[in-house]
Formats: sequence, structure tokens, C-alpha cells
Amino acid sequence: MSQTVFCRKYQQELEALPFPPLPGAKGQEIQQTVSKQAWDEWQAQQTRLINEKHLSLLDPEARTYLMEQMERFLDNRDTDQAEGYVPPSQ
Repeated sequence: MSQTVFCRKYQQELEALPFPPLPGAKGQEIQQTVSKQAWDEWQAQQTRLINEKHLSLLDPEARTYLMEQMERFLDNRDTDQAEGYVPPSQ
């Protein structure tokens, strides 16, 4: 049986991440407060931002920007959206 965590994005118990997604204290905090579902959704959002805004992860400003967007996304605050992105119809 997989572990669960009280997800700060969805405000409910959901499947936990199997390991910290980032190094250090920040990775530990995310593992303890963010569900696998929320993290997977953030990864997709992050990929869209990197691609559409042509961000280089070698650029410290781009990494800072992505960390800010990650916090906003996980706290259910408004985030930047990739221009022209249309979510798939369900």
C-alpha cells in the first residue's frame, strides 16, 4: 500500500511522492506536503512554461522564476500560462 500525504494543493489525503523531488530541505518539504498527482500536474505545467517561454535551466533567473511559479501553483494561486496553450478536451 502506498503512503499518503495531506496535499496542500488539493486539501485532502492523496498518494505521496515516493522520494523528494528536489535536493535539500525544499525537497523534503514538498515530499511531506504535496501529492504525487499535484507534482505530476506541476511537472506538466513547468514543461509548458519552459517550452513556450524558451527558458534555459542554466539561467539562474529562469530557475528562480520556475520556483516562484511552482509555489504559486501548489498554493492554488494564479500562475503564468503558456501562451496559446489549449487544454485537451475531455
